[in-house]
Amino acid sequence: MKKIFSILILLLILISCQKEKVDSIVINANAYTVNNTFDKAEAFAIKEGKFVAVGSTKEIQDKYDSDNIIDAKNQTIVPGLIDAHCHFLRFGTGLQTADLNGTKSYDEILERLVAFQKEKNAAFIKGRGWDQNDWEIKEFPTKEKLDKLFPNTPVALTRVDGHALLVNQAAIDLASITKNTKVSGGEIITKNGEMTGVLIDAAMDFIKFPETTKQETIQGLLDAQDICFSYGLTTVDDAGLDQKHIELIDSLQKANQLKMRVYAMVSGDKQKQIDYYINKGIYKTDYLNVRSFKVYGDGALGSRGAAMRESYSDRDNHFGALIYSPERYQEIARQIAASEFQMNTHAIGDSANTWLTKTYKEVLKDAKNRRWRIEHAQIISAEDFKNFDNILPSIQPTHATSDMYWAEDRIGAERMKGAYAFKDLLKEYGKVALGTDFPVEQVNPFLTFYASAIRKDLNNFPKDGFQMENALSREETLKGMTIWAAYSNFEENEKGSIEVGKFADFVILNQNIMEVKGDKIPKTKAVATYLNGEKVF
Repeated sequence: MKKIFSILILLLILISCQKEKVDSIVINANAYTVNNTFDKAEAFAIKEGKFVAVGSTKEIQDKYDSDNIIDAKNQTIVPGLIDAHCHFLRFGTGLQTADLNGTKSYDEILERLVAFQKEKNAAFIKGRGWDQNDWEIKEFPTKEKLDKLFPNTPVALTRVDGHALLVNQAAIDLASITKNTKVSGGEIITKNGEMTGVLIDAAMDFIKFPETTKQETIQGLLDAQDICFSYGLTTVDDAGLDQKHIELIDSLQKANQLKMRVYAMVSGDKQKQIDYYINKGIYKTDYLNVRSFKVYGDGALGSRGAAMRESYSDRDNHFGALIYSPERYQEIARQIAASEFQMNTHAIGDSANTWLTKTYKEVLKDAKNRRWRIEHAQIISAEDFKNFDNILPSIQPTHATSDMYWAEDRIGAERMKGAYAFKDLLKEYGKVALGTDFPVEQVNPFLTFYASAIRKDLNNFPKDGFQMENALSREETLKGMTIWAAYSNFEENEKGSIEVGKFADFVILNQNIMEVKGDKIPKTKAVATYLNGEKVF
């Protein structure tokens, strides 16, 4: 009997010492969990794609066992990064066209186009990324040189912000437009009574682009995914997708071809799409979330399309314009407010922000937790900041450091006080969602971090930072790129932090982004990116 009792005791001890088997264990990490108390951790365990335990290396190793142990060697780990506002699909398809980003002159654009056409022999030449503010002569280009180089081949070159288009005469002829064509919500730029080839906002819609093939679209999505994973991005908020592209993304994800998590904002420029998705209801998988509409309020500051309350400082009697009539915004907002969907509206100019926040307030009344977003929230009148108490600011820090050289020339010193005011917006709502707006800006989220917290360009200009009273702290910035971005997508319970029960999305970095000197932040790189605990980069 005594022998049996001893055996039972031994079995109990063995059972109590048995470790739980998990898929992966990460140890010896310097992990920022971004939980409610912003705790750090040394280790965590992963099972079936989710975090099952977070703690010290000893705690995790004492309780769990795995055939896949990842020794972080004290490297910094953060939750999978979320880009709260980008154009993932457009970036991918743009990789299949002429890349004009970083060009320093119109002549450099022409050189790239000649090289592109020599390689591709395209029937319709498409390109994107030019920005006249980066040139010595900071004026819109004109089409004469394009007409000489490509007299019979249509050419359409999208400005970096997507709100202006340079086209040649062949593209104009194809579209059957003239300098007298009427445009609502945009402009056909003329000079000396003739078309320059530059079209602003709604005028761009006249140009008849050839349809991108399905295979080109798929390749673009896969190319974009590879680049995003290489920067530690595990979720992207695509700001404006058509139904066919949303369904393509869903099918690729279900076939395990596309792994990137996508928060899809349905393009609200077509009434039939609004009607379709409101009738369909919210659509949610582990990889795709369709519960919002992206609406354009105005254009961009760089092309003077942003709607301003007073005339532009560098162009008399020019105010930019709303894309739609005020009544149309009210109609859209009322329809979305009657559903469970979120409304996310592009608003850059102070007039657009005034009108859209007022419209939001009127239709939402006292509704809580709707999380309606203003995308960009770039120039805010002093009296309008209070409207963001129940409206979530979705901002892109690199816009501030890209625009700081010329923005005051556009809008004057007084209006600059409410421009790129990240801290003031944070004080009102308590959270901000941070993104890049790529391909308008670079994909690199570490440039977002740098612009948010340090507010300088890569040449350390300006010496003391740009409008530093509105810089975010590093903790606030990391939250804006993780848990607050997840919150803006109604996904804070499944991602955005390293916590038990959430998707095991995380990034190992080559340096501690929370502590390195400010000028070292842009040199941060993703050593490895994990999605559901699976290494994807």
